[in-house]
Amino acid sequence: MSFNFLPYDQSQMLLMPPSLEEWVGTESLARFISDVVDELDARGQLQGFYAKYRSDGWGRAAYPPRMMVKVLLYGCAVGVRSTRKVDQALEHDVCFRYLAGNLRPDFRTLASFRAEHAEAMDGLFVHVLQLCREAGLVKLGQVALDGRRVAGNAALERSRTKAGLQAIVRKMFEEIDATDTAEDALYGKDKRGDELPEELRTREGRLKAIRSALDQLKKPEEEIRAAYEEKVEARRRLEEKTGKPAKGRKPKLKEDQIKRLRVNLTDPDSRMMKARKGFVQGYNGQAMVDCSSQVIVAQDLRQDAVDWALAAPMLKQCELQAGARPKACIMDGGYWSEANAALEDQRTKLYIAVGSSAEIEGRPDSRIRKRRLRKGAHAVKMRKRLKTETGRAIYKQRGSTVEAVFGQMYERGLNRYLMRGLNQVRAEWSLWCTTHNLLKLWRAVIAPQPI
Repeated sequence: MSFNFLPYDQSQMLLMPPSLEEWVGTESLARFISDVVDELDARGQLQGFYAKYRSDGWGRAAYPPRMMVKVLLYGCAVGVRSTRKVDQALEHDVCFRYLAGNLRPDFRTLASFRAEHAEAMDGLFVHVLQLCREAGLVKLGQVALDGRRVAGNAALERSRTKAGLQAIVRKMFEEIDATDTAEDALYGKDKRGDELPEELRTREGRLKAIRSALDQLKKPEEEIRAAYEEKVEARRRLEEKTGKPAKGRKPKLKEDQIKRLRVNLTDPDSRMMKARKGFVQGYNGQAMVDCSSQVIVAQDLRQDAVDWALAAPMLKQCELQAGARPKACIMDGGYWSEANAALEDQRTKLYIAVGSSAEIEGRPDSRIRKRRLRKGAHAVKMRKRLKTETGRAIYKQRGSTVEAVFGQMYERGLNRYLMRGLNQVRAEWSLWCTTHNLLKLWRAVIAPQPI
């Protein structure tokens, strides 16, 4: 019997075409990202990545920043986040090898490049957004704003109150005193005995970190005390003006709130936040999404655990990053406040949920508790707007835009940040938003069919 199989020979000289450009298709994501980065470089929009390198030709040769940016962007776009996994992909994955031109930066080099160029990586978002505008994907008609609280590179269990940190410091000093007493008995008070033990060196480092964490708690404590003093002073001025005791309870310093303040020893910049599935130790990533294309037109990352304080900053961020404010902005109930409703002007009409989303959309929800209706002038006006057929239709778009974008990021692997520190994590969030827009641009211009 004679089988008819294709030729198979593992010892043949060439397994791949001799040219790297023949390794990937003309419509592939890898080639598209390569072309985009080359275009940004030609426009001079990658200068931030070159600032740290010598321009006189001296010194050891470095990896081209243009190549490093391509590799990191592609890795985030396809969900390869860890620089160690990128390192492996540069050996085994055809698309990564194409983007790197067969160069092999190791994971330490990749991680250092990403950390050292955090500000420049953040700036890529605006440049890619400009390409989306040129492609007609950014209308700034109706946009939806929401926040996603993602766990940072820190354990929730590593958070401590001020009293807890002070207890750790006391325990450490007690251990040091006990060690000193034991060494005095062993070596004598005038003899050193040996170099400082490694565990004590580590303990000194831990002590420094704890003292830094205690300093982190000073600012929120001072803010609580300042707010209390401001209320006391306002009450005093009112009584002085009227000559009568002010109505209502006297302001009270929230000592319990001060005692509950916590800081994380692993990443002091992160905050404890309520997420969909319990609490996380992380950050609040904000995204404003164009309803017509799911392109992110403004983004930022904050330490605020609540969204209501971020409506005004994000509208301003949209002006800075997209070049203008949207004609209409949709927000859920987490952004509601009379002050936020007052942000509406001739440029931007607001649709902020006063109650729950189910209540606005007319859906039954047994979990909705009866609550006291807000009676402010803006609340009454907003409630009437959202109960109209047009208002409901506009608000309903939030679920298919910004919520969908967060879902797509989650599917690509955004379940925890890898970096630590506000600036580094902000650059990481910006990278996620940038690659999201790159995927939207690629699908709209090159590959309209979903991958």
